Amino acid sequence: MPSLTRDEAVARADLLSVTRMDVALDLDRGPQTFHSLTRIHLTATGDGDTFVDVKPRELHRASLDGVDLDVGLLAEGRLPLAVTAGEHVVEVEATMAYSHDGEGLHRATDPADGEDYVFSHLFLDAAPAVFACIDQPDVKAPYAVSVKAPADWHVIGNGSGEIGDGGVWQLAETKPLSTYFVALCAGPYVSVTDEHDGIALGMWARRSLADQLQEHAPEMLEVTRRSFDYFHSIFGIRYPFDDYDQVFVPEFNAGAMENPGCVVIRDSYLFRGAVGRDELLTRANTISHEMAHMWFGDLVSPQWWDDLWLNESFAEYMAHRCLVEATEYTEAWVDSTMSRKSWGYGAERAPSTHPVAGSPAPDAKSALANFDGISYAKGAAVIRQLIEFIGDEAFLEGIRQYLGDHSFGNGTLADFLGAMERSSGTQLSEWSRGWLLTAGVDTIAVDRAGSVTREAPADHPADRPHAFDIATYTEGAQTSRQALTLDADSAPLTGLDLDAALVLPNAGDLTWATPLLDEASLAALPTELPLITDAQARAVVWVGLRDAVALARVDPRLLVDLGEAALPTETNDSIFSRAGMHLTGRVVRVLLPEDEQDAARARLTRVGEQVLASAEPGSSMALHAARLVARTTDDVEGRLVPWSQGRDLPSGLDGDADFRWILLGQLTRRGVIGAAEIDEALARDQTMSGQLGALTARAAIPTEQAKADAWADLTTNRERSNYELIAIAAGFWGPQDLTLVEPYVARYFGDVPPMTAWLGEDALSRVASMAYPSRFVSAETLELSRAALAGDLQQGVRRSIVDQQSELEEALASRRAFPQAG
Repeated sequence: MPSLTRDEAVARADLLSVTRMDVALDLDRGPQTFHSLTRIHLTATGDGDTFVDVKPRELHRASLDGVDLDVGLLAEGRLPLAVTAGEHVVEVEATMAYSHDGEGLHRATDPADGEDYVFSHLFLDAAPAVFACIDQPDVKAPYAVSVKAPADWHVIGNGSGEIGDGGVWQLAETKPLSTYFVALCAGPYVSVTDEHDGIALGMWARRSLADQLQEHAPEMLEVTRRSFDYFHSIFGIRYPFDDYDQVFVPEFNAGAMENPGCVVIRDSYLFRGAVGRDELLTRANTISHEMAHMWFGDLVSPQWWDDLWLNESFAEYMAHRCLVEATEYTEAWVDSTMSRKSWGYGAERAPSTHPVAGSPAPDAKSALANFDGISYAKGAAVIRQLIEFIGDEAFLEGIRQYLGDHSFGNGTLADFLGAMERSSGTQLSEWSRGWLLTAGVDTIAVDRAGSVTREAPADHPADRPHAFDIATYTEGAQTSRQALTLDADSAPLTGLDLDAALVLPNAGDLTWATPLLDEASLAALPTELPLITDAQARAVVWVGLRDAVALARVDPRLLVDLGEAALPTETNDSIFSRAGMHLTGRVVRVLLPEDEQDAARARLTRVGEQVLASAEPGSSMALHAARLVARTTDDVEGRLVPWSQGRDLPSGLDGDADFRWILLGQLTRRGVIGAAEIDEALARDQTMSGQLGALTARAAIPTEQAKADAWADLTTNRERSNYELIAIAAGFWGPQDLTLVEPYVARYFGDVPPMTAWLGEDALSRVASMAYPSRFVSAETLELSRAALAGDLQQGVRRSIVDQQSELEEALASRRAFPQAG
């Protein structure tokens, strides 16, 4: 099916404007399909040929101003339309199919009670699978939506809803929206409601999660209220839409989606067991991020997909700023360093790196490929650099100008920069060229002879001015600190203690760069890092080393040494949990040679045990330590078996089903338990989370038959949801004896790409990434991967394989640079 090109979008927008959308949906027609009736009220500037977007199971009829159109002309989601100058009404009636891949109108069954739940996710071009439309971001219109639903269902949408005659819900007409923001959630959802500053607030979840919703709603509503107050104070424009509902839905592909007035959030955020502070922070960040989108993305939308950064970079930045300045999560920038910036740096290292803004997006699908850590994390870092460049007061004034000038319309990079130039009196074309329009991450290093240098990647030369700081430490104490702006390839340093044990560039993490530590600083880290009290500096060390190891500049064994030395005294949840996950999931599992992995894993187990013994029982840190032990220990009889049976559990983990599935997965991959024990555990946890845990555990069973069954389930079962497929992939490659899954390395490249025949691009790209045989670090795997990329692949799968192959190449380079001793 063709993806809308930018040229087509420009031509269609020149010809047509949509003045109103009437959408009537009937969801009471069974679990497979629903009925869709759309009236598109449009105005044509002249005579011309164009098309309406619609992707039906069956197209029943279509008309233009009451005259039937030939529905047989529908081809690849496009219905031809010939218009004359003036106003018209297009009416389209169709039967649509529910999806199970998280796109369009997704329908899921809750195994806890057998109830069905529906939610829409229309980004990037899935709207035509729900209703006929002119599907492009710069064609906005008010929406009047009605929905017929089963009698016990509740319907939530962009506008507040009321149920009328015949069980039909009428949703209030919206402000002008881009098609991809139209939202609909329906099912026996339960709610917690509130009101703040004249705005009705609602939080919704599946009926089986009513207890979790009640437990977590007070904290989430407090973040919601504080975010509203903060954004009202800095944007100068009140929340511009209807009620504010946040709906926690099952099997959602992303973290959340910023539909105006109806934010959709993955319901795994309604934690059902023990939860760490960093996880609560992540959820709070998501809530604030999606609210920031009400202004950046919803009130002012990108004119075309190459300006997605105007949505995501700003929501990313504003959410962290809001958490720090308006909530209890004042450590949000530390969490950003550990979780978000590390994601973005990984995207920069990949061959698919791209500029923050202005990336070529000749069609919608190509833009989707750039929806990554660069658009989010790097974009947020660039905004921090912009503020250093023009000042915060000018930045906020520019924001208010931009939002005010383009309310309920669309904006571009030029519009945004124009507002910033007017507010600051500063010309930004050169700054923009280096930071927004050129890809790549610079390295920053300090020469102890007295200079600091920057170096842009050879493939992406750029002149980026960096505003940052350098700090020095001896015995954990800061001995000097200097803020500077580096706008040349090198500059002299004065006033810094360059004889200190550790010299740390970008210690405050103000800029986007890889800090390269000198040999003396690297040697001092095992002693210095545990003593540094500045959590932000510690996070910079961990993420900088993550980048340096990936670039084969630093031996991965140093990270294991640091884990053993520094994590036992770490006090920040985000640093402990993220560093621990990186060590176990990447450094030990992939970068170290196979015969060193068990010993390194045992060292991390001792770290977990040490922290578990010393942390306050039931604390967030104790929880993360217990999870680290569960992921790494070989103590089957002393830890895995009794904990899985609910015996001798750390405080706070009694009855934690999710923790139990971690343990059962570890026992399964070792062959200690099998299908019977998994079925028994699932019988006690008949929930969506339990179902996913069981799929992962079953895929980990280390027998030839179990692997064959899991692979067939993964690659041929068209009834599996996106979440179920990822769960299977998560357990498949885990056996201690890798020869058991070695035959599937080649099969991955032959069996996964064809899944595009039934799985949406976004969902399949996630499955392709999770299923990639990353544990097989060999030239043979690389050869198979390169051969696959030489063929014809769907764009999303290609991007996933390109990025995973890049990580494979990093692992091979690391092993060559730092071979096993002896």
